[in-house]
Amino acid sequence: VHGQGGVKFQNWAKTYGSSPELYFQPTSVEEIREILDMARQRNKRVKVVGGAHSPSDIACTDDFMIQMGKMNRILKVDKEKQQVTVEGGIFLSDLNVELSNHGLALANLGAVSEVAAAGVIGTGTHNTGIRHGILPTQVVALTLLTASGEMLECSESLNADLFQAVRLHLGCLGVVITVTFQCVPLFHLHEVTFPSTLTEVLDHLGDHLKRSEYFRFLWFPHSENVSVIYQDPTSKAVTVPFLCLPSQPPSSSASWFWDYAVGYYLLEFLLWISTFVPSLVCWINRFFFWLLFRSRVENINVSYKIFNYECRFKQHVQDWAIPIEKTKDALLELKAALENNPKMVAHYPVEVRFARGDEIWLSPCFRRDSCYVNIIMYRPYGKNVPRLNYWLTYEGIMKKHGGRPHWAKAHTCTRKDFETMYPAFPKFCAVREKLDPTGMFLNAYLEKVFY
Repeated sequence: VHGQGGVKFQNWAKTYGSSPELYFQPTSVEEIREILDMARQRNKRVKVVGGAHSPSDIACTDDFMIQMGKMNRILKVDKEKQQVTVEGGIFLSDLNVELSNHGLALANLGAVSEVAAAGVIGTGTHNTGIRHGILPTQVVALTLLTASGEMLECSESLNADLFQAVRLHLGCLGVVITVTFQCVPLFHLHEVTFPSTLTEVLDHLGDHLKRSEYFRFLWFPHSENVSVIYQDPTSKAVTVPFLCLPSQPPSSSASWFWDYAVGYYLLEFLLWISTFVPSLVCWINRFFFWLLFRSRVENINVSYKIFNYECRFKQHVQDWAIPIEKTKDALLELKAALENNPKMVAHYPVEVRFARGDEIWLSPCFRRDSCYVNIIMYRPYGKNVPRLNYWLTYEGIMKKHGGRPHWAKAHTCTRKDFETMYPAFPKFCAVREKLDPTGMFLNAYLEKVFY
């Protein structure tokens, strides 16, 4: 096995990067074993990466990097059990298409599908829907190659004591070789987007959660404006034309104008201007709500095309999960903090999503139904916008209300925080120390988590 030198690794947002000593793209388990043997002999650390979408340094290393893009096959489709077994490097964008050809789908997906199966579960990717868990809850089995070269099969019946650790593995337990997902029959979604206010949504949150299977909303900071999004399964399989939902790919010259000329290029230019005049952000948030989100919009399409949407230009992101009953208090506190600090600005949207509780040890939804509050600061033309005050204020509010950060996103938490947040944290640490006693799969991000 030969590694490539001189590779510069960067995440999608170009907010974090590293220069691995050797960069590998293995095509087999045997090759990965050779890489791990070489790392052991040279006392090097190893980081496994997929789509490099995580907006943090969780995938960075200066030692050995394994990119799993060439281990991307679908190994088995079991139509009777409605399960699919894939190699860990397959992108969900490819898996979605293949599943649809077999009349199957994943019950829930995140916003982005240019991400690898092993990475999606490793960081606890989620979407929304209080009846649905985070994406790792759809995993029924996986195989893990440990630091010693041992292959472990994990499921509810095989190595069950490891299963709840490996389903959200942080890339620190070994190399995930295969993943078996529980699927559902192929389905279409009817998406309805309509305007509302933060007060209305928070006062009637229970009603919204009951009314739509995949309910989420976008709050526009420095205002009361909210865009409510309902997504529900439908028997109709017709794509309904629509005008100006900025999250969808262009389907005509009219929608290209709204999606890109307005929703992308104009927004980026105005946000760049606002780096010189920060007070413009309040106006920009209100203006784009009026321009793009004030009307009711409907769309019907196959499920994965509704779940997925473009992230637009580069951005800094934070995303914490709080107990669902804390949703109103936390958001009103964030709103008040922005109102009381005129110099602190926040880009739109604050995206609010919901997920069912689970038993996965390091899941932000461990044993509680949760609300995810996602904040964003764009980087217009790659320029960093001051965000430290906003970031720390938000983190403080999330911690106060029992929050747990999304593992793929940047945060300031340390082991002391995680020991408080996660009842099963000591059990996960014990598994990690058993499977990787020398810390081969650690990096700077993970050292802050475990030390």
